[in-house]
Amino acid sequence: MAYVITEPCRNCKYTYCAAVCPVEAFREGEDCLYIEPLICIDCNKCRPECPVEAIYPDYEVPSIWQNWIAENAQKSKHSPPIIDVKPPLKKEGCINSEF
Repeated sequence: MAYVITEPCRNCKYTYCAAVCPVEAFREGEDCLYIEPLICIDCNKCRPECPVEAIYPDYEVPSIWQNWIAENAQKSKHSPPIIDVKPPLKKEGCINSEF
């Protein structure tokens, strides 16, 4: 099992989740984050940190976002690691940030 980032992260890209990851499994894409499934240790530290509720265990990903399982696996391999909090992107419907 691995955790998966889904559609609500797109164009929001909050990074609190990446900052708490003990194994640096998060990757930074252009408009969202991804989790490298071969590195994720299923610790669940990231999930409560996501203000847009975009993170799920792979077996709980809603059916409308099932394609995100493969997208995380594929795009995480080509995206740089992210371990620090950065200002989020802006998107209508995103929670306002502290930044």
